[in-house]
Amino acid sequence: MENLKNFVKKFIGVDIGGMTIKGVIINHLGEVLSRNDIVTGAENGGDAMCSNIVTLINGMLSETGVLKSEIAGVGIGCPGLIDSKNGTVVFAGNLGLDYYPLAQKVSDKVGLPVKLTNDANAAALGEAKFGAGKKYTDSILVTLGTGVGGGIVIDGNLFEGGNSAGTEIGHTVIVADGVQCTCGRKGCFECYSSASALMRKTREEMKNNASSAMWNTYTPETVSGKTPFEYAETDETARGIVDWYVKYLACGITNLVNVFRPQVVMLGGGVSEQGEKLTEPVQKLVAREIFAGMSFAPVKVVKATLGSKAGAFGAAALFM
Repeated sequence: MENLKNFVKKFIGVDIGGMTIKGVIINHLGEVLSRNDIVTGAENGGDAMCSNIVTLINGMLSETGVLKSEIAGVGIGCPGLIDSKNGTVVFAGNLGLDYYPLAQKVSDKVGLPVKLTNDANAAALGEAKFGAGKKYTDSILVTLGTGVGGGIVIDGNLFEGGNSAGTEIGHTVIVADGVQCTCGRKGCFECYSSASALMRKTREEMKNNASSAMWNTYTPETVSGKTPFEYAETDETARGIVDWYVKYLACGITNLVNVFRPQVVMLGGGVSEQGEKLTEPVQKLVAREIFAGMSFAPVKVVKATLGSKAGAFGAAALFM
C-alpha cells in the first residue's frame, strides 16, 4: 500500500548552485510539472539562502496548484561536505556555510520532509533514474568541469560512503607525485581530466608549438576545453593534446570500474559536450585495460543526457 501511495505522489527537487538555485516538481515518471529558479543569495548568509529556497518551492506549488499533501518530500542537492543523515551542510566554502542544518530549516518553513545530499551525488542519481543510466542498476557519473566530480549508484541506490563523505572521485591519485592538486595531494584524477587540466595542457602545448593551427583562432588566454578537439583532425599538436587527455581520463575511469564494476559510466560537464569524439576513444581504452576484459561484465562509456537538470531531478529522486 505504501508503494502505491508513493506511486501517485509528486516530488520536489532543489539544486543549489553558487549563483542560482534550480527547482523542479516532478512525478514518478520524471515528468516536469513545474520548473523555476531563484538567486542563491548565500552572500547574505545561510538563512537568506534558506528563505530563497522556500520562496522557490512555494512559488512552484502556487503555479501548479499542487497541494503539499501530494508531495512526498523535498530533496536538496548542495555543494560541499554534506551530512545527509542529519541534513547538515558540514562545510561549503563557496556558500559560506559551516555546520548549517539546512534540511531542518527548510522543512520547518515549508512543512514537508526534506532530505539533503551533495550536489554531485544528486546529479548522479538524476542520471541514474531519468537520464543516461535509467536502463541500468549500477552506474557512475563523472563530471568534467573545473574539477572532476560525480557520484555512484549501486543497485539503484545512491552510494555516499561513511558519514556521506565519500565518492570524491576527482581526488583519487592516478600519477604518484604528479601535478599539485588544490586538495593537498599530488597527481589527482582532476589534475589531468578536468576541463581546467585540459586547458592547462593546451596552453602549454601552444606555447611550445608556434606553428600549431590552433593559433589561427585562439591564444593561450582564450582557449577552452573544446579547443584541441576542434583541431584534432588537422593539427598534430591538437591531436596530441586530445590523446593525452583521453589517456588519463580512461585511466581514472578504469580505476573506478575495477572497484565498482558499474554497467555504465556517464560523462557530464563541459568537456562531455564533445560527445562521441570523447566517449569512443575512452571506451576503447577502458575496454582494453579493464580487469578480466569486457566479455563477462561489460561497461559502457556514454555521454550524460540531463545536463544542468540532473541535480534537481536527482534531488527529487531522494524520496523515490
